[in-house]
Amino acid sequence: MTDPSARSTPMVGFRQARPADAQSIARLHSDSWRRHYRGAYADTYLDGDVATERLAVWRSRLEQPHPRAWTVLAVDDEEVIGFAHVMFNEDATFGCLLDNLHVAGQRQRRGVGTSLLALTAEEVVERRSGLFLWVLEQNQDAQAFYAAHGGRCWERNPASPPGGQADRLAGTPMMLRYIWPAERLTDLALLSR
Repeated sequence: MTDPSARSTPMVGFRQARPADAQSIARLHSDSWRRHYRGAYADTYLDGDVATERLAVWRSRLEQPHPRAWTVLAVDDEEVIGFAHVMFNEDATFGCLLDNLHVAGQRQRRGVGTSLLALTAEEVVERRSGLFLWVLEQNQDAQAFYAAHGGRCWERNPASPPGGQADRLAGTPMMLRYIWPAERLTDLALLSR
């Protein structure tokens, strides 16, 4: 795997996540969900259990990493300001799953998300695979970001509830699958250099 610490943007460095980062990642992840998933996920979940549940997920992911998983962080003076988490070879048709890409609200629109996506693409290109992700239909900012970076909306399906608990959903939100075929990822990966 590529060493993400060799990449940086002004005042931002990149490195692979470690178990000690679980709390910072969970905090950023739950904050992002609270800002972007309101109306799709139940308010009681977002205002209550989301931080605890995300911490449990991230502790598990980082303390007992899956052999096909990779998490890269964007850090500013060791503060986690963004992260991407990918599962390699997740789908026979679409390739690797970008399961998470989140950037702190005050750090958005400064190239952090682009760098995280490009570093992910670089890892996926090494595996000669495609890349896909699921985004909530209501998250129009994320959709615009992915489309601007070559992602193409492929399909629409009902969202799965977080943690498999149906009461965490508000209504019947929909998810969109965005894809990047392997041949389109090379240009995206070049953005990380």
